[in-house]
Amino acid sequence: MDAKDFDRWVDTSLTAVEAALDGLVPVQAPAGLGEAMRYAVLGGGKRLRPLLVLASCESVGGNVFAAMRAACAVELIHAYSLVHDDMPCMDDDVLRRGKPTTHVAFGEAQAMLAGDAMQALAFEVLTPDEGIEPALQARLCSLLARAAGYDGMAGGQAIDLASVGKPLDETTLRDMHRRKTGVLLQASVLMGAACGPLSAVARQSLSDYGAALGLAFQVVDDILDVTQDSALLGKTAGKDQEANKPTYVSVLGMEPARALAQQLRSQAKAALEASGLADTRWLSLLADCVVERDN
Repeated sequence: MDAKDFDRWVDTSLTAVEAALDGLVPVQAPAGLGEAMRYAVLGGGKRLRPLLVLASCESVGGNVFAAMRAACAVELIHAYSLVHDDMPCMDDDVLRRGKPTTHVAFGEAQAMLAGDAMQALAFEVLTPDEGIEPALQARLCSLLARAAGYDGMAGGQAIDLASVGKPLDETTLRDMHRRKTGVLLQASVLMGAACGPLSAVARQSLSDYGAALGLAFQVVDDILDVTQDSALLGKTAGKDQEANKPTYVSVLGMEPARALAQQLRSQAKAALEASGLADTRWLSLLADCVVERDN
């Protein structure tokens, strides 16, 4: 296998995810709500979470229809979180994925409602009338709800907002980012794996992979916030430093942060090796993409 195989898999997967999202996010919704929803989720972003779902499903030989639904659901949750995070009452940003943030384009009230609607739509997507067994529907909903809620993404954002201007040690910083960013990435891996047969050992290994990958993603994000410009990032660079937010760079320093990202990549790959699964190549290469990315 060479890099071209991976690139083809990524391109094919992204095309399929984009088409699925286009069909699932409504054009027609009251008072222009559908337009705001589609603006927030379509035509942009790395789609890392959907790729993790699909790669994990492939590694266990799972239900492809269920995995695509899960991929779309997790991206809807991610997109809704970005809409809300960018609002003036939260991180107050005006640029996302290289274009004006949703509240800038549509107003704060419509952006808030678009985020609410995308969150609800994610669970509607996971519960179709046919194609996914009820037990799997319940499992997927449980994984996503737990990752998005008070003990996951929302809880991490609460800690983040409460930590502005305050010194944090690495343990507290790690817990914050585990919740805010890491748990949803970990859930993406576990949702894909849930779509097929899975031993207890493989499930734990994939959970460990997802945890290491999720933290690595945030460490690299903190590095890029300092080293890249807004045009390349597609969002406002230097925002964390300007807002006096604790990051891995501010707490550890640049070189220790880079070293931690490499360490976490090694941990993620070691977890895949321990899984006993026959083919985890896409998951392994996605770990490389997370650590080596420049935006």
